[in-house]
Amino acid sequence: MTRDISTSTFTSEFNALSTYLRSFALKLTQDIHRAEDLFQDTAFRAFKHQDKFTSNSNLKAWLSTIMKNTFINNFRVKKRQANVFDDTPDNYLLNSEASEIPNDGEGKLAMDDLHQLIEKLDDRYKYPFLMMYEGYKYDEICNELDLPIGTVKSRIFLARAALKHQIKRLYHEPAILN
Repeated sequence: MTRDISTSTFTSEFNALSTYLRSFALKLTQDIHRAEDLFQDTAFRAFKHQDKFTSNSNLKAWLSTIMKNTFINNFRVKKRQANVFDDTPDNYLLNSEASEIPNDGEGKLAMDDLHQLIEKLDDRYKYPFLMMYEGYKYDEICNELDLPIGTVKSRIFLARAALKHQIKRLYHEPAILN
């Protein structure tokens, strides 16, 4: 048999988790003001639906789920609000968030540079890296190249490190690849 916990117990347990919830909100939103709004929305929903929480449940998990779902729902609402339909006969979908038109040319040049850098890699690093890039799993690469898994992982790691270094040198800025 489950029983509801008292409001004072719920409040004190909620307060004990408030630091965690604020940190989790900041992690989700990446903005201090939005995080505080998300925390307040979560608190409102938690206290509004306090009667649905039972004393034998994990409050931290319950509150985290409320916060995550609130964040996702808010994101979906904002995404819907950002899209505007034009009433012209062609019914173009306009995105009101976009204030500028992206230039794919810069991305194309960067990808061309990256492909040239990959081609310059030693074959023993290039092939495992390209296979990983194409979506092969480590064990598939091992079987295809007849190498141990440690060697494959090492070569992919070294290929990434070499590419990061070359990109940094090429653009005279910190490498942005992970």
